[in-house]
Amino acid sequence: MVFVVTMWLIGAARANRVLSLVALDSFAWITAFYLATAFRLETWTVSGGLYLSSDHGTVPLGGVLVLGSFAALLHCLLAWVTRAHYGRSKFGSFEELFTLSILMGVVGGTASVVNVLLPEILLPRATAVAASVLALIIAGWARATWRYVVSEPKGQPDESGHPVLIVGAGDGARQLIDSMVRDPEHAWKPVGMLDDDRRMRHLRHRGVQVLGTIDALADVAAGQDVETIVVAIPSASAKLMVRIHDLARKAALEVKVLPGVDELLGGVDLSDVRDIEPEDFLGRHQVETDIDSIAGFLQDKRVLVTGAGGSIGSELCRQIRNFGPAELMMLDRDESALHSLLLSMSGRADLETPNVILANVRDTERIQEVFETRRPQVVFHVAALKHVNILERHAAEAVKTNVLGTHTMLEAAKSVGVDRFVNVSTDKAADPESVLGHSKRISEGLTASAAEATSDGVYLSVRFGNVLGTSGSVLKTFAAQVDSGGPITVTHPEVTRYFMTVRESVQLVIQAAAIGRDGEALVLDMGAPVKILEIARIFAENAKDSIDLVFTGLKPGEKLHEARLGAGEVDERPIHPLISHVLVPGVTPVDVLSLPTRGDNKGVVTAMRGLTDRMRLAGHEEVRT
Repeated sequence: MVFVVTMWLIGAARANRVLSLVALDSFAWITAFYLATAFRLETWTVSGGLYLSSDHGTVPLGGVLVLGSFAALLHCLLAWVTRAHYGRSKFGSFEELFTLSILMGVVGGTASVVNVLLPEILLPRATAVAASVLALIIAGWARATWRYVVSEPKGQPDESGHPVLIVGAGDGARQLIDSMVRDPEHAWKPVGMLDDDRRMRHLRHRGVQVLGTIDALADVAAGQDVETIVVAIPSASAKLMVRIHDLARKAALEVKVLPGVDELLGGVDLSDVRDIEPEDFLGRHQVETDIDSIAGFLQDKRVLVTGAGGSIGSELCRQIRNFGPAELMMLDRDESALHSLLLSMSGRADLETPNVILANVRDTERIQEVFETRRPQVVFHVAALKHVNILERHAAEAVKTNVLGTHTMLEAAKSVGVDRFVNVSTDKAADPESVLGHSKRISEGLTASAAEATSDGVYLSVRFGNVLGTSGSVLKTFAAQVDSGGPITVTHPEVTRYFMTVRESVQLVIQAAAIGRDGEALVLDMGAPVKILEIARIFAENAKDSIDLVFTGLKPGEKLHEARLGAGEVDERPIHPLISHVLVPGVTPVDVLSLPTRGDNKGVVTAMRGLTDRMRLAGHEEVRT
């Protein structure tokens, strides 16, 4: 009977989902009460007209119909209130069955109470409880059958496809296999999966089974006549990706990958598979953000972003826009960069829009005018000079932009009473050695000093490392060197750096801005540091022609290893697992305004170093106190 009803449901659901579900659930309740009564009386005999008979007594069918109809009506009413019949969950999914079980539990409990409170009990007391379970089985089985027959992909991989191995056996791998099965061209035929999780060793999905661990890649590929593997682990770490790539290279296998989690918001599809890229070897970071806390300080607020045309500033603008600010002001000194930003955000480059502000953070009068006329409530100060090597030769420019520009922004922000000021810093500010690091460390001190000087608003800094895809990124440098025929230059065989994608970095910057406290510097966890030599080797191995690797030696201001935290800074993460909170010694505007902005480069560097040294000593004094 359930099978017949299910087949009817398949046809009816195509025409009208709501009516078919109302009919199914009503049928389930009435049938469930009938069966529960029969089981209770231990008989299937119908005798005496409207009565079920047994040696244990008789129960009128009228009672079955009354309570069954009551349960059906109450169920449909609750389903209408909760929109359970209107596509609240995917049809036949676990979420829908969970909702269905709650509804039927409530309805069954209510029907049981009504039955007991009636002047004359219609059915035995336990019948309504048993009917709830039976109704759930009938309705749930019908939904699951519909999903299996109609929704899920059928069959097994086409034998004519190109054989591939799937590395991974999790949700991503299973969705990818489903997509391959649905592929009308049957370009790929998944012949097996590999996974290190012992719990997956007997897994079989659409006829594709786990054939071993990742270390068995070469043997399994040879046994299955495979030339291509697809890494279907969207959250794979850098270490795992390098390991898989090395195994595949030794076995002369082509490597394809699924992109990271943040790029797969709509689920996995065959079209998502792409060639492996150097970024894949730097790890995938799954960033969890507290949407409510972020929306609380951005929604309906006037937000200003400096350096909006840069890679960090532009992504910051794109993400802030999603939180519904009252106004998003994008400030930059480069009109071409603003033009590109508008194109990326809306497809139109209307430079006359008031959201675009052409200004230089070095221009004190202009910045003050912007703040007085536009009255921003939240400020993200991103504008900075950031190339380590060039700033070593032009330290005065770093003072003018990174230090005095920040001072100008802070003074303007205090004058109009902004709610929150976020100074975007760098990991090079931790125990700085380069001009960039010294200038950003001083800017952190200025921000901390502003927090002490005013009771209005919150002033904080956010510190993170290298960002993939930005101008000056080592990946772009290596790519350009490969295109020019080499060699690929690496400063030192042991040099390491922290990396994150622009999207991941900006997500954490926004989250840090939401939870940061006055005067703090928030340090983002960039994952494990990556050995630059390994990335250089990957570029060389993937190049069409032979490329040499050349070591050039560390340049002035460059560190062998970057540090997230400076000496004396304690790694405390009271709110978010990827964000550390550290205190920064303040720097007074008087100290900053005394820094030279012209003349001998060495003298400028010495003056900056002297100021950061005093900050370090002040920080040690605070720790001892």
